[in-house]
Amino acid sequence: MEIDMMALRMVEQEKGVALDRLVEAIEEALLKAYHNIPGAISQARIEIDKKTGRVTVMATEEDEDGNPIGEFDDTPKNFGRIAQATARSIIMQRLRDADDQKVLGGFANQKGHVVTGIIDQPRDGRITIIKVGDDFEAVLPDSEKVPGETYRHGDRIRAFVVNVERTEKGARITLSRTHPGLVAGLFEREVPEIQQGLVKIKAIARESGHRTKIAVAATREGINAKGACIGPMGARVRAVMNELGGEKIDIVDWSADPGRFVANSLSPARVSRVVVHSVENKTATAIVPDFHLSLAIGKEGQNARLAARLTEFHIDIHSDTETGEEGLVSRTSMADDVTSRSYSDLGDDEVLD
Repeated sequence: MEIDMMALRMVEQEKGVALDRLVEAIEEALLKAYHNIPGAISQARIEIDKKTGRVTVMATEEDEDGNPIGEFDDTPKNFGRIAQATARSIIMQRLRDADDQKVLGGFANQKGHVVTGIIDQPRDGRITIIKVGDDFEAVLPDSEKVPGETYRHGDRIRAFVVNVERTEKGARITLSRTHPGLVAGLFEREVPEIQQGLVKIKAIARESGHRTKIAVAATREGINAKGACIGPMGARVRAVMNELGGEKIDIVDWSADPGRFVANSLSPARVSRVVVHSVENKTATAIVPDFHLSLAIGKEGQNARLAARLTEFHIDIHSDTETGEEGLVSRTSMADDVTSRSYSDLGDDEVLD
């Protein structure tokens, strides 16, 4: 009874799986198969000749007291078929393991980054396959697709690597087109100042397919962070928007001062005044000119909602005709856990158009 040693050596040469490891795995599997045969000896071992591929079951012979006195050949008559099937199974498993390890090793450091791939035919209605590079396949689940986007076979696409993991079905690379990290990665590709560390993305709030707000800050004086991300004639931000299928992007200046950050976050609306009621509880009121109220709130509340997510503040928005100075003072006095701060009469250079 023999197994195909040439097949094992080909696996070693082509996939880098050591022959000794393959033989050991086959011996272990065959020993389990032997013990499942009626009348099998409990103390036994599998011996595979690495030159010929011959498989032998060597059972331990014991004396009347149970002491081992030698070994004998106890290879079952039908064991050849079992050995060949087992060897094939082990080879296939080791090939899958080698491919999985290649994926995990080659892509482990790509998690959290943006990659470029080619769309393959979807295997079903929920998952789209993306070929990344020459050797890797990744999946774009339905839950990570942007509503309204179409994914056609052969199209080039960029996506965010959400996870690289080993599953029961093998290695799995999961991509996303909805993750805020995709926006960050695209800006990093387009903006040299981000690559050089001169500009840092501080926060992102996204409703994929519709609108994104991104807060940026310079790490060195003299750098216009927002201008760097917009680019000459808007080229850089337009390139990102095109990659996202026309998704609108608001770029705002981040500030460590919560009042100023809240004001900036409501762009493109003009903010006249911000009252921070509680830094701890993250509550604030923004006062805007009456004719900017609908702009500050946005269609179906989208602008206000994204601003709140960007700043992590609960923001009440009022027009200047709704709330006078007395109303603001009265409201501010209700926040007694922290001193409220306000910013009023922002100059035109402080307001985002």
